[in-house]
Amino acid sequence: MGRYDVSGSQGALQAGSEEGVLENKLAITRQDEINEAEIVLLQKLYILVLQERMPHGRISTQILRNWHKRWLGNLYDWAGQYRAVNMSKDGFPFAPAAQLPRLMQVFDSEYLGRYTPCSGMDFTQLVEAIAVVHVEFILMHPFREGNGRVSRLLADVMAAQAGHELLDYSLWEQNKAAYVAAIQKGMECDYEPMKYWVSRALESP
Repeated sequence: MGRYDVSGSQGALQAGSEEGVLENKLAITRQDEINEAEIVLLQKLYILVLQERMPHGRISTQILRNWHKRWLGNLYDWAGQYRAVNMSKDGFPFAPAAQLPRLMQVFDSEYLGRYTPCSGMDFTQLVEAIAVVHVEFILMHPFREGNGRVSRLLADVMAAQAGHELLDYSLWEQNKAAYVAAIQKGMECDYEPMKYWVSRALESP
């Protein structure tokens, strides 16, 4: 999938960024530099969450917002907030921004409330839990940026809660079209394709 198509106030770009870098607190204008900053900060978030503040109980949407703010708060004013812009990617529209507060309440109660914590789950149960939660989160795309990475952190935390190793996402990257198709099948409440990719990611050495 290519770049997001965005309409609305959070679409502001950094002055002087020929590559179209999002407006940021550090006035970074190069895409490679903003990417590097996000990677470094994400690594710090993983250490914080998985080693120091591992949530052993139910995961909530507020926890996800806290992760997002902790990760990107030094870069973007809107970190930790639901997006205020409508977004699509390669012609595929994500949930309308105006509906996100309601949709995330549903996500919190019907999905996170049902599938977390993952402690005590067997492999089949864990695969279903991660697949369903991942698909529903990605279909909403609640944040302006970083949804894929937050969703993977969430999946890794769910796996860790079940006493499992973290997921190996390399197969998802190598089979991006099939992964995207699995996400889109979730619009029909068909999670079987994503269960396949989750099981592969969990089984990888």
